[in-house]
This record gives sequence, structure tokens and C-alpha cells, in this order.
Amino acid sequence: MAKNTKIVRALETLFILHAEHELNCSTAAIRHMTSSLADVYTSLSGAVTALYGPRHGGANEAVLKMLKEIGTVDKVPEFLQQVKRKERVLMGFGHRVYKNYDPRAAIVKQIADEVFQITGREELIEVAMAIEKEALSDEYFITRKLYPNVDFYSGVIYKAMGFPTEYFTILFALPRFTGWISHWNEFI
Repeated sequence: MAKNTKIVRALETLFILHAEHELNCSTAAIRHMTSSLADVYTSLSGAVTALYGPRHGGANEAVLKMLKEIGTVDKVPEFLQQVKRKERVLMGFGHRVYKNYDPRAAIVKQIADEVFQITGREELIEVAMAIEKEALSDEYFITRKLYPNVDFYSGVIYKAMGFPTEYFTILFALPRFTGWISHWNEFI
């Protein structure tokens, strides 16, 4: 299979956006592990363990699952009503640090368009774009400062690239290793 430079660049950009970002759960974990002078392997295993789950490294996988459950654009309004009634969770929106639009999300959304020009348009992108459009014009989400974060579109991109869903957390962890090692190295 021939290498497509635009796909490679998209993957590189996603990796850069995920490489290091504030003192999140997995970064805090490696700093805690390292503070006890644990070796690099033990410290990294703590970070990997913390990364696992739908609220951190598995967030883009959770978004994709949510989009599949919604299924079609016409079901988006009812889904958002369920979110407002606290019957459902809107994955990929909101961020502990960003109380406005996550600047990384804007870049990821642009990458999605570039990838779809090569792979073909992923059908779930229509559902994602409908959610974003409605949520960004709804007072409920605006007053709560719930905007798309970096995970909202990345799963759809990875799916379009042909990665199995169970690889998504690995695709998040690979670039994070750079940041984790930097934090570990700080203590040594």
C-alpha cells in the first residue's frame, strides 16, 4: 500500500496535539509514581493505567460509540434533550481547562475534512457536525461552557483511516509517552 503524505501529516498532527497537554490524569499519575523514585517502566505503567477509560484516553472511542448510538442526524435533537434531562452524557464536549472552544478541536475538525477528501466522508461526521451545530446555539450548553474538545472528532478520523476502535486509546498513548518521559526525567 502506498504511503499517502496527507494521511501521514494528519496522523502526525493528531499525535502532536495529544503529546502533552497540562497536568491531566495520566500525567499526574506518572508524576506521582516517579515522586516515589519508581523506575521508568513502573511509572509509565501507572500513566498507561490512568489513561485507560472513557474520561481520558478512551474519550474518542466513547464519542464514536455515542455517535453510532444516535445513528442519524434526525435523532440529534432528541439526544440533546436527553442530555439536558441528564438521561444521557454528551461525550467529547467540555474540558476541565478550556471554558471555551478547545483550540485543538478546531485543528482536529480541519484535519477531518482533509482526511475525508482521501478516505471518503465518514457517515458519522454528519451526526457529529449536527450535534456541534445545535449545541453551540443552545443556551443550555453555552451557559455551561460545553464546547467540543480534542476528542470529539478524532475518533471519526481514526475510523476513516481504518483503525479499529480498540486501537484508539493506543493511538492516544503513543504520543503521550513523549510527555510522560519528560515528566519522569524531571525527577531523575
